[in-house]
Amino acid sequence: MATVKERVVAVTARVLQLDPKEILPEKTFTVDLGAESVQSIELVASFEEEFGIEMDEDAALSVENVGDAIAFITKVCKEQDVEI
Repeated sequence: MATVKERVVAVTARVLQLDPKEILPEKTFTVDLGAESVQSIELVASFEEEFGIEMDEDAALSVENVGDAIAFITKVCKEQDVEI
């Protein structure tokens, strides 16, 4: 099974139509990867679907970079008893 990082990168690449090699932990979704507000909401929904979790939308949208998203999703999965 893919790691949380690999899954976050795959979802981000699909939603933002980017090469997965461009998606590094330190990259910000808006400035570095070019996500617009609609895409940010689509990312949240796609992460929820990918991991089978429900995230607080405001908290999820406050996550700025890929590394923080990995940590946030990992934390939510643990809180909701979702195996990763």
